Amino acid sequence: MPAESSVPRTIPGLPHPAVSVVVPCLNESHYLGDLLVSIERQTYPRDRTELIFVDGLSTDSTLAILHEFAQRHARTHVLVNPARFVPHAMNIGIREARGDYIVRLDAHATYVDNYLETLISSALALNAENVGCVFRTATRSQSPKARAIAFTLAHPLGVGNSLFRIGVHHPTPADTVPFGCYQRKVFDRIGYYDERLIRNQDIELNRRLRRAGGRIFLLPEIGGTYFCRETFHQLWNNNWENGKWVVLTAAMTNNLSSLSIRHFVPLCFAVYLAAVPVLAIYSSIAFLPLAAYLVAVFSVTMKHLASHRRAGTALLVAFSFLVLHISYGLGSLASLAHFFRPRRQDDGQHQTV
Repeated sequence: MPAESSVPRTIPGLPHPAVSVVVPCLNESHYLGDLLVSIERQTYPRDRTELIFVDGLSTDSTLAILHEFAQRHARTHVLVNPARFVPHAMNIGIREARGDYIVRLDAHATYVDNYLETLISSALALNAENVGCVFRTATRSQSPKARAIAFTLAHPLGVGNSLFRIGVHHPTPADTVPFGCYQRKVFDRIGYYDERLIRNQDIELNRRLRRAGGRIFLLPEIGGTYFCRETFHQLWNNNWENGKWVVLTAAMTNNLSSLSIRHFVPLCFAVYLAAVPVLAIYSSIAFLPLAAYLVAVFSVTMKHLASHRRAGTALLVAFSFLVLHISYGLGSLASLAHFFRPRRQDDGQHQTV
């Protein structure tokens, strides 16, 4: 469990800055109930908080839920995002926002009661342009399969050095943080979200912020719970897209520096798996990396079995690692062709509108 931060939760003698909370939404009726409850329970002064929900043309009851919530809570806006994607939603919300700080919330998560208080007080104390918290990974379902997937997505073997999942012990300078609490003036200085990037838009935005001298910190406090995918089909599809957008982000921005080495490890793994049958013809040493990987998966699985004493769930954990890594790697591999398409004039340029 991450240690508590030494950063104070409140700043004595200072007024509370105005905060604009932006929440992209698309068919989130399954998650909105708990999300809205966690928003209502925030300890940050309500008269210093505006809520901006940006809906991407939902076809379920999302809009009805949001409009009912807005009728009961002042300073709540429900906007429309015709493009449907997250970067467009964030840009729409930022333009509407009047706060000194912009806090992005994800609809697939719930937040601790003092989440906004912790973000703002830490941003002030650290003089940071962006701060974010560590998040627990969980699933709505408590099925063995769902629990196995959640375990995999919070383990270093599954997500590498993704600190916001595995935790830190003190405020730590970071390349990026989940969701983010930004000074409003950041967007005037470096531009808005790149609307070409369906995924990784936060990572790319934070790369620009760091290049401009901005300070980003990951806080040790638990910010809340993020609800991950619950089936292997969902896990495969989501991480195929994640892998695909690692390559597309690099290609569209013409820059690798916004991503870390861990983002490309699954691609290397996929290339290796494709090549190993040929390499093995020349030397049996070709199997050593695969053997090492399987030993690592087996070791983690056995530790899980020893802790939980559920053999069926342990097998699902092992399978989860394979699905996670292979789907991510194949998504990246399938997207390499993007590097060989004809270059357009706007490639490598940020769409910051």
